[in-house]
Amino acid sequence: MTHDPRSALLLAALDAAERGWPVHPLRPGAKPPALHGEAACRRTGACATGHRKWEQRATLDADRIRAAWALRPFNIGIATGPSGLVVDLDMPKPEDDADTPDGMTSFQALCERAGHPVPTTLTVRTPSGGRHLYFTTPPGIQLPSTKGTLAPKIDTRAWGGYIVAAGSITPAGPYEALSAPVAAPVPGWLLSVLQPAPKPSQALPEHVTAQSGRYADIALGNETRNVAGAQPGEREATLFRAARALGRFVAWGDLPRHRVEQALQEAGEGAGLTAAECRSTLRSALNWSITHNQRRRDAA
Repeated sequence: MTHDPRSALLLAALDAAERGWPVHPLRPGAKPPALHGEAACRRTGACATGHRKWEQRATLDADRIRAAWALRPFNIGIATGPSGLVVDLDMPKPEDDADTPDGMTSFQALCERAGHPVPTTLTVRTPSGGRHLYFTTPPGIQLPSTKGTLAPKIDTRAWGGYIVAAGSITPAGPYEALSAPVAAPVPGWLLSVLQPAPKPSQALPEHVTAQSGRYADIALGNETRNVAGAQPGEREATLFRAARALGRFVAWGDLPRHRVEQALQEAGEGAGLTAAECRSTLRSALNWSITHNQRRRDAA
C-alpha cells in the first residue's frame, strides 16, 4: 500500500485549524502560497467582491480544508495574525559572516537581558535546523510582523505574515513539532518590545516646524528619563520603545540621529545596560522607526 502524502498533510492542516490557527495552502513541496495573485484574479468565487489575499482566505472550516487538500498535496501555511505570534529563529546562511550567531543563540541572549528564561512553548523545527516558537497574544492586540528588528536571524510573524506549519515537507526536509504541545502566552517583556510605537497625537500641529521641533525636544527628554529610570528586567525593552518612539522625529528632521543616540546611550548605560547592549538596541530600533516613518508626515 503506497503512502498518500495528501492524507498526512490534510491531517496536519486540520490539526492546525483545530488549534484555532487559520490555514491556507502552500505550493506542494514549497513555501509560497498556492493561491492566485491579484494580477491573475478573475474576481469570481471567493474573490467575487474583490481580490482576497491568502490572509483573508485562510480558514478554520474543516470542509473547505478537506476540499482543498483533496486536490493536491499542498504544504500548510498558518496565517499568524489571527493565530497569535510566531518567533522565527533562523540559522546563518553561507553568505553571512562567520561569527553571525544563529537565531536561538540571539533569542537566548535577549531573554537573559530581559531577566527571564527562554519560554517553554510549542516549538517546530525547520528543515535548516531553525526553530519556530508559537505564542498566543492578548485579545485586541495586533502585533506587526518584523524582520531582524529584535536581533539578526530573528523574525516575528504576526499580522500580515504566515508561517509554514508542522507536517509540511520541502526538498530540504520536514517541519517537525518538537515539544510543548500548547502555545504559551507571549512573555510580557517581548510583547512590550513588539507593540508598535504610539502614533503622534493628531492634535499636534506637525506641519509647523518650530512647534514640532519643540514637541520633539519634549519627547526626547521624556523618553530619556524613562530609560534612565527603568528597572531591572525592563531596561532593554524600555530603551527599545524609546528609540522606536523617537525615530519618527529623526525621520521628520526634527531631531538629529546622533543627538537621540547619544542621549539614549547615556541613559541606557546609566540604567545598567552595557555600552554594546545599548548600541545594538538603538541601531535596530532607530533603523526600523526611521524607515517606517520617513513618508508618514507627507502622507498625513
